[in-house]
Amino acid sequence: MRLLTQRNAAARDRRTSVTAEAVRLNIPAHAPLHLLHQTAVGTLATHARQPQGYPYPTVLPFAPDARHRPTILVSRLAEHTHNLHADPRAGFLVVHAPDGDVLNGQRVTLLGSFEQVEPQPAVTRRYLRYHPDAERYLALGDFTFWVLSLERLRYIGGFGAMGWLDADELDPLEALSFEEETALTEFFDRHPRRGGELELAGVDRYGVDLKIGGRRTRFMFDAPKLDSTSLHEALADCIERHAD
Repeated sequence: MRLLTQRNAAARDRRTSVTAEAVRLNIPAHAPLHLLHQTAVGTLATHARQPQGYPYPTVLPFAPDARHRPTILVSRLAEHTHNLHADPRAGFLVVHAPDGDVLNGQRVTLLGSFEQVEPQPAVTRRYLRYHPDAERYLALGDFTFWVLSLERLRYIGGFGAMGWLDADELDPLEALSFEEETALTEFFDRHPRRGGELELAGVDRYGVDLKIGGRRTRFMFDAPKLDSTSLHEALADCIERHAD
């Protein structure tokens, strides 16, 4: 009987593994990661204090950090900020449907806990490249940065392309350091072929977040770039493709 129970358990584990793998095979490689870089606004759902326990959704601008996690800048007086102080667990929804067809567009729901972070240069400079107008909020002294510590995510990329992923499945590679990102940003800004309308918001091993005439877009690499040389080459290629 014990042997039969162990066999049943092993078979169940295999079925569970196969089912999970099958679901995730429908998700294009790196699609959830790229999605987090393709839009500037997300929906934050916190736990309301009044009335207690209800979901409290609000729309906020955000910037992906070096690990693709949403970074938000919020007022200390805002209701969602009070909610996060009481219970940091939250959901964050990002949708990319440029044609307005939300049901056939991409969306990802992130689950985790938000943590308040100090306004270090690595945080502030990156956020302001994505949202330059936020500098006026920082000058008020009332706004603070929070970053989502991700637990799980649910990605939907259209019919038949959906599934759950754990946090470590979003990006298994080592993130770029602040020094590496700064060097790449300076290389981009100094490149002689860069047009005046082309700005760099962020760079990672999978792509570049650009602003072209103030409009946000994502330039995806053909494959992850694992070293400095390949990253510089990819940036140069990006500039050439968008040269005036």
